[in-house]
Amino acid sequence: MKLKNVESTALVLEGGGMRGIFTAGVLDYFMDNEMWFPYTIGVSAGASNGISYMSRQRGRAKFGDVDLLKIRPYIGLKHFLKGHGYIDLDFIFYEYPEKHYPLDFKTYSESTDRFVMVTSNCITGQAEYMEEKKDYKRMSDILKASCSLPFLAPIAYVDDIPMLDGGICDPLPIKKAMEEGYKDIVVVLTRNKGYRKNIRKREIPKFVYKQYPHLRDALFIRSKHYNETIEYIERLEEEGKIKVIRPVKKIMVGRTEKDPAKLNDFYQEGYDEAKRIMTGE
Repeated sequence: MKLKNVESTALVLEGGGMRGIFTAGVLDYFMDNEMWFPYTIGVSAGASNGISYMSRQRGRAKFGDVDLLKIRPYIGLKHFLKGHGYIDLDFIFYEYPEKHYPLDFKTYSESTDRFVMVTSNCITGQAEYMEEKKDYKRMSDILKASCSLPFLAPIAYVDDIPMLDGGICDPLPIKKAMEEGYKDIVVVLTRNKGYRKNIRKREIPKFVYKQYPHLRDALFIRSKHYNETIEYIERLEEEGKIKVIRPVKKIMVGRTEKDPAKLNDFYQEGYDEAKRIMTGE
């Protein structure tokens, strides 16, 4: 695999809420070294951070994950009680780009590199793989939907279709990248090697998402699906077929982390691990 101008390689970005600051560090390393992947697919925080990589704005994702919290604490119960979700996604995807750190939509839209954002369709209970480079508002709607955590955020809408976090239906979309014809793949994870979700038989209250039975089915099996996919990724990694960049140190950052010191440290680990894996140092 080439280390620069990786024109035959797909990039897969996992979500994880504020653990996505690790991914921001990885992507800044790629930008510093002019590594531009022709196909990037991101889920949830992977999509949120990935858009700044696609617009060639080094440091923008980190600003949104760390510095922006000083300007506007967008995580907390007060936002949830106001109907915005525990993380105020309306602020992140509509107000932040307009008032604080504009997205370079021109650069993004003119790029020939593809950017796929994964959402979960509440009606079908299936993943949607969405691309948008012409309509800024629709792109923002897709990003919001991809990050709308079940139970912690209201249902989002794209083209009047109810959607939630892409991680419900396809948290690690490596097989989608393969379906697109890519054999060389770099996967960025936000959990340590060997992590598995705890599979417990938890009944979802009947009144929760009762109008979306297929979504409820997807929520019920999502941990099992995640574990099966991560095992597949680890097997491919051991066989030398893909590269995986993941945290090595014990993770101190939670999904809704607000501590700037922890976030900055995790960002730096992402940057350093990207360098180590991509250069073999």
